[in-house]
Amino acid sequence: MWPWALLLSPLLAYSLILAFVYFAQTRLLFPAGSVLSAGPMPRHWRPLTLHAETGHRLHGVHVPPQAQGGDPLLILGFGGNAWNAESAAAFLHDLFPRADVVVFHYRGYAPSEGSPSAAALQADALAIHDLARQLFSDHRIVVVGFSVGSGVASYLAAHRPVDGLILVTPFDSLAEVASDQYPWLPVRSLLRHRMEPARDLGETKVPVALIAAGADRLVRPIRAEALSGAVHNLVFYRTLAGASHNDIYDRQDFRATMQRALEQLSADR
Repeated sequence: MWPWALLLSPLLAYSLILAFVYFAQTRLLFPAGSVLSAGPMPRHWRPLTLHAETGHRLHGVHVPPQAQGGDPLLILGFGGNAWNAESAAAFLHDLFPRADVVVFHYRGYAPSEGSPSAAALQADALAIHDLARQLFSDHRIVVVGFSVGSGVASYLAAHRPVDGLILVTPFDSLAEVASDQYPWLPVRSLLRHRMEPARDLGETKVPVALIAAGADRLVRPIRAEALSGAVHNLVFYRTLAGASHNDIYDRQDFRATMQRALEQLSADR
């Protein structure tokens, strides 16, 4: 019996790992319960609400610009998988103080109702855009997506008219990101959440700016490189050498890179 036990034990362990990855992937990809509380908000912000197509209530925030005038611009933001909407809105307001900023909590991320999934986030992005278009009908809309939010933003750009797209630590396919992390698992077969930015952005002429982190171990730079080759209208592509997936936002050159990306989107009009 011992030889059989020695052979079956690794197989059983591998099977348990497969089961864990399959059933726990939603919590791993969308850790809604682990989002940190928001810090202080800019002055004059206001709450927004809408109902998703499923009836779930989604909550968001609008931060107005510091000063009016010029070409009205709305930044529509989609944060990373552990971002708080208020924090993302405050961050974008700091980067682009002359723009209106709108960010919503993802479905299932309190106080938004429901359960998160790739399909839910992508479907909700369309409703968020439609509300924003109603509220800011005279504004240009530039969509900014961070990490997993880059997948949401890409889907939106493929299904609604927007004026530009800035993607930070982006990827070509969520399945490829997962495969990079777990090359010893058949993750492409196990993955129940699908985001395909390379496919989405190959079908739209919206101007796109990509900003990658050169030392990113979560979304490896090769994923941004693959996406850049698929984008139909790439107007800006920068890799910040030495930056990792999380510390890219603290880099001194990040702000200038984001502002340069926005300038290039405007120049492409």
